[in-house]
Amino acid sequence: MSRQAPVIVITGTPGTGKSTHAHILANESPIPLEHINVGEWVKEKDLYDKYDQEWQSYTVNEDRLLDQLEPIVSKGGVILDWHTCEVYPERWADLVVVLRCDHTKLWERLEKRGYPLKKIQENNEAEIMQVVLEEARSSYPEEIVVELSSEGTEDLETNIARIVEWIEIWRKEHVGKT
Repeated sequence: MSRQAPVIVITGTPGTGKSTHAHILANESPIPLEHINVGEWVKEKDLYDKYDQEWQSYTVNEDRLLDQLEPIVSKGGVILDWHTCEVYPERWADLVVVLRCDHTKLWERLEKRGYPLKKIQENNEAEIMQVVLEEARSSYPEEIVVELSSEGTEDLETNIARIVEWIEIWRKEHVGKT
């Protein structure tokens, strides 16, 4: 697939800073990137089968989601921000960033969001067990999966700089020198 801009997947357990990273990256990228918050996209485009009140989450219709994303992603220049990544076809991603956070800090972040205790516990356990990281590693070539710490502002700045540097290299390798 020949694209003028990469597709970057930013994933991680809820509360690890995916949307913040994606928003800042879209603004600081040397080439235009569209940030798609997939969770919001699902709600806006009615791409779910039901809402689970107990878990306060949507059951996503993955086929409809992928059908909606395919024409956008195929052009490149997209940041996909979601708590999972294994649903995307391997061919879509040029870089998969898995954000990680200390579980005690994650717990505090999820409490501030007003998550129910059961959901906080499940997400905290998923972070401890590296569920999202393992999904990424089993779904994509290891050379495109990057694990980054997301504990605070310093990590955020370092991570954005690192991804911007990766974009510059990707552009030179795929688009040629500008």
